[in-house]
Amino acid sequence: MPTLEQARQWYTTADPVHDFDHVNRVYRLAERIGNAEGADMEILLAAALLHDAADAAPDAESDRPTHHRASADFAHKVLADEGWPEDRIEAVVHCIRTHRFRGAEKPQTLEARILFDCDKLDVTGAIGVLRAIAYAALAGQPLTGEPSERFRSSFEKEPGEPHTPYHEFVFKLSRVRFHTATARALAEERQRYMAGFFKRLNAEVAGAL
Repeated sequence: MPTLEQARQWYTTADPVHDFDHVNRVYRLAERIGNAEGADMEILLAAALLHDAADAAPDAESDRPTHHRASADFAHKVLADEGWPEDRIEAVVHCIRTHRFRGAEKPQTLEARILFDCDKLDVTGAIGVLRAIAYAALAGQPLTGEPSERFRSSFEKEPGEPHTPYHEFVFKLSRVRFHTATARALAEERQRYMAGFFKRLNAEVAGAL
């Protein structure tokens, strides 16, 4: 079983949005939610440690849209080297391949659903606001700006339209739906806080406050 200290070395060059601190938060949430929901903790915690281990950075040199597949391949090698049975490796790989909000594959197992929930809890609340801002800065995007009507209706940008933290809130952060009752309970206050933050931010940008 991989350990937290072992995982730390996999994230030494990660950006601040997908670094070891993110992984550690997801791991702690996985412990809490997994135990509450009756998950196979070895599968779940291994997936939590490995889920962003490859190509997660939001820059031109990374392959962010396929990082879940690259991380799954990396996890397969790590666990095979540890001598895990193939069926349990595949259970971890499935969790990792299905944890991405924008991914086409959907989580089918309890452990995969919990990993998805834990990863998405870390894009809600105060930490979610910080990560959205950091992601925009790393990607060279403006920190403020209203989404176009086209984006609001179809999530397609106008030519030259940026992707600000508020765009990310409209597209993703406000639309995350959680699989488990435990995660939904934890998310309620986080989502309320985040919605209030962006409402306040937009009011200040507009000079209304």
